[in-house]
Amino acid sequence: MEYNESEFLIETLVPQDELIISRTDLKGNITYANDTFAQISGYKMGELIGKPHNVVRHPDMPKCVFKEIWDTLQEKKQWKGIVKNLRKDTGYYWVHATISGVYKDNELVEYKSIRTPITYEEKLKYQKLYDEHRNRDKENIRSIIYN
Repeated sequence: MEYNESEFLIETLVPQDELIISRTDLKGNITYANDTFAQISGYKMGELIGKPHNVVRHPDMPKCVFKEIWDTLQEKKQWKGIVKNLRKDTGYYWVHATISGVYKDNELVEYKSIRTPITYEEKLKYQKLYDEHRNRDKENIRSIIYN
């Protein structure tokens, strides 16, 4: 998919009193999404269910963060961190995510994710940190040209 650079500059704010909730199967395909997830991401519910959760992966997110998430989940631990997500319209939104496995009779059956809003200061901090990671790893480096 090709994007216009300026479209990436439109942020959707997650309301303070809302939770974004989703569940995925073991391959990362969305099996449940609440209305807030659909609204904030800009997708209709039917467009989310069955799709890989990485449909909302923003290109600013370094690969090392997702490796850390999967490594943590493989250790049967909960991952918590800051994520910048991509909206359907190529805008974005920031969240604090808590991701964990769901177990039934001690067997992993799915993953769940609960996301909440973060502060402006956290957004600045993590944008800079993630830019540093991407530059260090020579991945997905973006540039904005000013006239």
